[in-house]
This record gives sequence, structure tokens and C-alpha cells, in this order.
Amino acid sequence: MRFPLQGNWQNEIESRLRSLPQGLRIYAIGDIHGRLDLLNLLLQRIEQDVASRSTPQPLVVFLGDYVDRGPQSRQTIDRLIGYGKTSKAVFLKGNHELIALKCLSEAGLFDTWLRRLGGIGTLMSYGVNPAAFTGEGRIARLQAAFHKALPQAHFRFFRSLETSFVCGDFFFVHAGARPGIDLSQQKENDLLWIRDEFLFSDFDFGKTIVHGHTPISDVEVRPNRINVDTGAFASDRLTCLVIERSGLSKIDTR
Repeated sequence: MRFPLQGNWQNEIESRLRSLPQGLRIYAIGDIHGRLDLLNLLLQRIEQDVASRSTPQPLVVFLGDYVDRGPQSRQTIDRLIGYGKTSKAVFLKGNHELIALKCLSEAGLFDTWLRRLGGIGTLMSYGVNPAAFTGEGRIARLQAAFHKALPQAHFRFFRSLETSFVCGDFFFVHAGARPGIDLSQQKENDLLWIRDEFLFSDFDFGKTIVHGHTPISDVEVRPNRINVDTGAFASDRLTCLVIERSGLSKIDTR
């Protein structure tokens, strides 16, 4: 079931909706963070929505942060790879995918990943128990175990992720964009990590930024951006923003 979005967004967004190709419907999914259970439920509801409406061109855009924090990161990546083989989808990179890949070669990041970014859950999902690695050379041995446990298909998936996607007057990205800089000139670090400078800015980027990265209680529509991250790993709520010429709505796991 779909729900309308709250707030007075029509004046700011309505003209940009008309920039979308005729017949296209975009489903933009926020941060999953290893919650395969919620992903499966949300994809099922999207499939039901597509089946119940005339949708010549459904497109699902995943906004990144598929791993960490939740218990089923590996299984989530398997699901996404399989989904991409049967459905039209765009997979964007999140800061957590960036960190996971860097930890394969940069030992200095590993403890931060484990202690602050939810990497323990990811390693456990790949069959690597950090508690079993102690003593001298612990990080190097953890890196080697993770490298061995990571399927080549997952490595290729991580390497293939895009930093942004543009459709009409909508710009899809994981975290946001730096105000005052043209969207074509944005740096990857900002696209994957930025928060306050973007969230508290009213800068008009020329397109509506659709993003995740910063958990909120419900979809937030601002004049220059739309936040879709409803904190699935902690809230049990994974949300999808539905964008089409006729308006905005949402589907979630509540």
C-alpha cells in the first residue's frame, strides 16, 4: 500500500516531476544496513504496486549502505545481485560499502569499522568472527579472513557501484552534495559522507537531491532535497520513495 507524503512540497517539486520521462516510475530505497528481512518485504510490496498499476517503466534506485549494523549483510548483497539480474535497477555506493572495501587493504581503518561503523555484523555474516582473532597481527589476519570470505561476485558488485544517478530534474546520491558546487563537479567524499553543510542549506542545486545517509523518523521533503533513510537497522522501517509525473508517495515496511 502506498501513502502520500506529508508537507507542503508541491510548489517546489511539482515542476521537476514534469521533467521525468513519460510513463516512468522510480522507486528509491533508503539505507538497508543488512536488514534482508525488511528488504524482502519492501521489494514484495513494490512488486505488488507495479502489478496493480499501469507501469511501463518501473525503475528501482538503491541509495547505498547495504552492509553493516544489521545481521545479514552478505545475504543482502546476494539478494541485490540477484535482483539486478531480473529487474531494472540502479545501485549507488554508500559510505559503508566504501569503508568495507578499503578495509581489505587499509589496516588503519579496520578497528574504526568494527567499533563505530557496524563492521562486526558484516564480518559475522561472511562467517568471520572477530572475537576469534586475538594477539599480535590480529588486524592482518582479520583482513586476510575477510578477503578469503568475500565472494568475487560481491567484490565486483562493490566495485561497480555508482556515486550518483540523474533522471530528469532529480539527482540520486547516498549522502548529499556540497552547496555552491555544480553537481557535475562534486567530490566522492561529499557524495558519500556529507551531512550538516548539506542538510541545513537551502541552496538550489538545479535538481532535487534524493538521498539517504542521515536517519530520520519519516521521509523528509525539503525545497531542495528529499531524505529517504528511515533508519531501518534500528527502527524496523525500510522506506521507498515513489516518484512519477503524477506526484510523490511512499511505500515502507510499517
